[in-house]
Amino acid sequence: MLNTILLEAAAPSGAAGAGWGNIIMIVALIAIFYFFMIAPQRKREKKINEFRNSIKKGDAVVTIGGIHGHIRDIKENTFIIEITDGVRITVDKNAIAMS
Repeated sequence: MLNTILLEAAAPSGAAGAGWGNIIMIVALIAIFYFFMIAPQRKREKKINEFRNSIKKGDAVVTIGGIHGHIRDIKENTFIIEITDGVRITVDKNAIAMS
């Protein structure tokens, strides 16, 4: 690739098609970046959100901090988790890990 850059720099400024080659290369790199980085991340986030929305009372869960417990109540943006008998904590829905 370095050779290509050096050859294009040494070519006369009137060389036809040199600009199109660069544009095609940039578009190809953006497409590769999208399909290997962005699309899989979106798919993973969608799957995690579906999991978090399907949680119901009584389900065993693990937080991203490693706390194990059972869901005792579900609010709009939080879960109340019972860690042991009588010990309950409130955590954000985003703090539940997918196991």
